[in-house]
Amino acid sequence: MSYINLRGHPTWSVQYPNVGEPLLLLHGGLSATENFDPYILPVVADRFYVYGYDRSAHGRTGMRNGYYHFDFQRDEAIAYIEDVIGEPTHLFGHSDGGIIALLVAIARPDLVLSIIATGTNYTWDAGLNLGGEIVISDEDRAEFVERSPDSPESLDLIIHKAYEVWATEPNITSEELARITCPVLVLNGDDEPFSPHHGVDLYQALPNARLAIIPGSPHATHKVKPHLFLPIIRDFYDHPEAREEPNL
Repeated sequence: MSYINLRGHPTWSVQYPNVGEPLLLLHGGLSATENFDPYILPVVADRFYVYGYDRSAHGRTGMRNGYYHFDFQRDEAIAYIEDVIGEPTHLFGHSDGGIIALLVAIARPDLVLSIIATGTNYTWDAGLNLGGEIVISDEDRAEFVERSPDSPESLDLIIHKAYEVWATEPNITSEELARITCPVLVLNGDDEPFSPHHGVDLYQALPNARLAIIPGSPHATHKVKPHLFLPIIRDFYDHPEAREEPNL
């Protein structure tokens, strides 16, 4: 775990022991790799060379111009794959991380082996419930101060900018999704902040996808229902191309 120079910007990067093909963890919005990876590592660390990084204005990586727009985050992910991983990789993204994974696969299919997209909307107008007034807890402020190289007051700017972007992005079309030919697992809880139909639409737009909806689970399915979440992940990686017909 250390800072790397990612095309001129100090970026917090994490690599785990090399035990197979590369897999890149893409954390959710207003989150960080260290919040995300403990829930995923148990099922991927024994079969992949796992990488992760904190995106600009997230976790231990500071802000820079344009940091929250999805095209910027897509290009940042592509730069990380090209410069750090150096070969095609599996992508595992939660929420905003799943959006970024889809955008990378559309722009650079040559860099993507498979995608798991959890709690992922592909358009902003997905019945998304962003809540009412933005409230920043003391715990969030303390965590930001402990991690971020930016000034403490930057947290308010970052969070308000995130909500501003979420009101108009992403804008991925079904035609663009149809160009993603790698295996994709769409994995949602049944109580996401967007319409359940949106997850089904995402699944149906992808030509090589599987769909799982975990009952009794909100947006952070990997935290709330790991006993259901992790076996589905394991099965996808065991059978990424599986759409088998049963023997009747």
